[in-house]
Amino acid sequence: MTILNILTYPDKFLSQPAKPVENIDGAIQNIIDDMSSTIYEAPGVGLAAIQVGFDQSIIVYDISPRDENRSLHVLINPKIISSEGTTISENEGCLSVPDYRADVKRSASILVEGFDRKEKPLKIEAHGHLAVVLQHEIDHLNGILFIDRISSLKRGLYKRRIKKLLRQK
Repeated sequence: MTILNILTYPDKFLSQPAKPVENIDGAIQNIIDDMSSTIYEAPGVGLAAIQVGFDQSIIVYDISPRDENRSLHVLINPKIISSEGTTISENEGCLSVPDYRADVKRSASILVEGFDRKEKPLKIEAHGHLAVVLQHEIDHLNGILFIDRISSLKRGLYKRRIKKLLRQK
């Protein structure tokens, strides 16, 4: 398994929507394996295929504490079917938006449908932290970064900081 390069803002690839997976074949299984290695190496709790340069609708996530048994989950072609309530995801971060955290308004509970890596249909009722992680990763599949969900003032400050850093390189 390969550790993949995680794309970071302002890479334009991150703003494009992912394509649905048509066939869960060996190539898709390899992408999932490499994403799994990458998420643990990063370390992160969730990773969308678009973040590692694949325009496929795949996410991997593991919200278990780092010092406990790993429990990797794979969702292919995930869709949020319903959502309710509002919560603030405090101090949300992203592997594709390094060195920045912000509070983000999210739904408190969601229902997600998709498939596992063996093509088995899944229906996940998610609340709390899991709901936030799934919304964050599904946003990636739709070309949305978490900074797109914060105030324009905070987003502008972050973007100017990144432009300045890029000019210094």
